Amino acid sequence: MKSRYLKTLSEPELARFQTLQAGNDCALHAISAALGLLCDLRLDPKELAAEINRLWWRGKFYRVLPGWAVAPPMQARIVNYLARSRALPISARLLHLSPEILRNLPDDDNLAALVTIYWHRGRAPAIYRGSGSWNHNQSKSLAGHTMLLAAFDPEHTNAGHLRTPWGFINSWAAADAELFWMEDEAFRRAWGFNLPVVGRNASVVIARSNQNLPIE
Repeated sequence: MKSRYLKTLSEPELARFQTLQAGNDCALHAISAALGLLCDLRLDPKELAAEINRLWWRGKFYRVLPGWAVAPPMQARIVNYLARSRALPISARLLHLSPEILRNLPDDDNLAALVTIYWHRGRAPAIYRGSGSWNHNQSKSLAGHTMLLAAFDPEHTNAGHLRTPWGFINSWAAADAELFWMEDEAFRRAWGFNLPVVGRNASVVIARSNQNLPIE
């Protein structure tokens, strides 16, 4: 099985799209990174968060509450709002994909996938930075997190000799040389969390215009 990296960029090139979140804005950071890769649009995630919060008070509910979570269906709506307001040649749709389909998406230069993982209290999946063996996900509570899928590399391992094939542009670090990585089983379990209304394996796939979306 071959390695797949978005836009065939290297890990350091992809990691430069990372921006450090402050507050509950991980999905907005992921969206900004995706639009940077697909449209070469430099969109400040903090400014986007402020815009989405203002729209909430005008009756356009792109997040649960101002400053609160942005569920996958809302993520798709935000991307489509940005496409209209910025005249971007993209569209987004919420899909429920298999891991086998998801891992192939980085091969397509015209697609980007936002994935949201969830976990129960005390069962947070490990997320590693680069080849390090330190788990950066020390959450003890029921929570969720959105990242942009950047790579699937079956040969990637960390310093603890764990295979960590799933690589993400993650808002837990600013522009850097390293992506964040997860083991296959841990990612499948967290991504397959059955959240009411949203369901399992929620993926917001952003496509450039006239690009066919992957089959669910």
